[in-house]
Parts: sequence; C-alpha cells; structure tokens
Amino acid sequence: MKNKKRETIGKLSRDLLLKEDPITPTPTEQMREHLTNYEENIHICLKKHKKIFSDNFYIIVLTKKEKLMPNVIRNYFYGRKSCPTPDYDQIVYEYNQKDDNLVLLWVIPDRKTCKDFIYHSHYLDPSLKELFSYVTQFKDGSLFKKAQYLNGE
Repeated sequence: MKNKKRETIGKLSRDLLLKEDPITPTPTEQMREHLTNYEENIHICLKKHKKIFSDNFYIIVLTKKEKLMPNVIRNYFYGRKSCPTPDYDQIVYEYNQKDDNLVLLWVIPDRKTCKDFIYHSHYLDPSLKELFSYVTQFKDGSLFKKAQYLNGE
C-alpha cells in the first residue's frame, strides 16, 4: 500500500488565503486548533528536560505567527535552567524536581491583546481575570522582578 504524500503547511496556508470566500474560524475554533497536542508537547518537553537537568528548571512555550503564512500559528516548547525574562506570546512553567510538580508561572498574550486588556479592563469577562492579572503584572514589571528573584539576581 502506497503512502499518500501529505501537502505541506505552506501549500495549505496559500490555498486557504487564495480562496475567494475564505471561512474565518471562530475564536473557539482557533483556540481549539492552537491547543491541539499542547499537553502532549508539554509532557514531551518535560520528559526530555528531566533527563538533562538534575534540579529545577523552566518550560517555556513561545507562540509565533509564521511571517510568510499569516494564518499559521505555532507553539515552540523548550526547557532551560534559568527563568526567562517575561515577554509577549510566552507561557512559562516551573518544574520542581523534588516534588515532581509543574507550576504555571505566567501567560502573556500578544502585544495587541495586552493593550486591549488594559484599555478595556472594566469590560473583561470574569473568566479572563487570571490572564488579566498576568498582563498587569507584566506591564508594571512585577513579572520581571519575579524572574530576577527566581534567578537569584
């Protein structure tokens, strides 16, 4: 049985952009697609870095839009020994080796979303309270101070 050749993401992206009547996905559909395999990738990254580091470490998830394919968004997962500087499009977890525990430190959305959250803070849905808290801590420098503290600076 022959393997069917899969189309590249670039071709799929281009085909979607060239459609005369493109279907705009709903925010819920975008989120569902964005989170596809998210947990699995976190566990893969965690397992890999448990073998590399003998002490606590950080898992970072960077979200990037492809420059040449504006309708393609990817998550990049990696681990590191030091806590990263907070930045846009970033999720950071701390892994405690002793307790075998992964803790979410912060989620910072893209620049536009952060600005919208600050500008429209009194209209935000209550379900966004925690995310709004991360955005305000990022804006006021609290997350930067937290990263410095975690790095012993």
